[in-house]
Amino acid sequence: MFYLNTPKVRELEVWSSMPLEFRKMGVRSAWADANQGGKAIDSFLEGPVFDSTGNLYVTDIPFGRIFKIDPQGAWSLVAEYDGEPNGMKFLDAINQPDTLLITDYKNGLVTLDVNTGKATPFLARRNTESFKGVNDLTMAKNGDIYFTDQGQTGLHDPTGRVYRYAPQSGKLDMLLNNVPSPNGIVLSPDEKFLFVACTRGNCVWRMPLQQDGSVSKTGQFFTSYGTSGPDGLAMDVGGRLLVANPGLGYVWVINPRGEVDEVLHAPKVDGKLAAVSLTNLAFGADDGGEGNQNIYCTDSSNGRILMARMDVSGVSVQSPRR
Repeated sequence: MFYLNTPKVRELEVWSSMPLEFRKMGVRSAWADANQGGKAIDSFLEGPVFDSTGNLYVTDIPFGRIFKIDPQGAWSLVAEYDGEPNGMKFLDAINQPDTLLITDYKNGLVTLDVNTGKATPFLARRNTESFKGVNDLTMAKNGDIYFTDQGQTGLHDPTGRVYRYAPQSGKLDMLLNNVPSPNGIVLSPDEKFLFVACTRGNCVWRMPLQQDGSVSKTGQFFTSYGTSGPDGLAMDVGGRLLVANPGLGYVWVINPRGEVDEVLHAPKVDGKLAAVSLTNLAFGADDGGEGNQNIYCTDSSNGRILMARMDVSGVSVQSPRR
């Protein structure tokens, strides 16, 4: 018998907006010229990640900025450097709790000391060859770093790459080299599967991780639609995949069978969906407390952070190496 899975639909709420003092009004950038049709945008937010005390950090790609937003929603500038920072995670929650690892489109992987604002090269090239343009990353419990190398790839040029880097040994493995625009990346709760958002392919790939470290039988787990496909990914402890879709202004909540359980959408204006670009998302807790059940989303085109309370906690993606 066939059962139709009818998803629940909810509206995200505005949690915090970038103050006017930080908006680069009317300023053009090389990144926006190439990726936003030459528009003079005041910011483009990405890479949300929480520290252990409930502060949310986000990147501003075109202007090389990192911001901290405290639990009350107040913004402060952490760093501004010559780069195009996108995804980020804290490098080592035990030994380096104040160091962010950033996938920087311009510079490869860089670290950032959130106390000093100093950016330092971490992994700029592979065998002296520059990356296409790294985009996002996630971390395994053993400290391995998985990251996407998107560049300007798409269906016209399906050569985007997915890498795994083992910091302790310095080994860098290319797991995939045929992805149409690899973007967000996340592991399943048991770390047996890796999920990658293929933005220009308008889908999410799922790949089993073998015991020898290789990948096998990569398949298409979820198919979206619209002008801009899946971007950032997150995972809850129940194995549900959360997918930010910029073009639609949606967050898909997808169960392990690949069915949509829930759709979160941006706030409506006059009863209609407003123009938004939900690029990435991260789980966090109320005021830095316990629970990790709030999902926070970057509305890049409007310089806002949207949020919703979920019924299941998110999986922590901070490296717990000891």
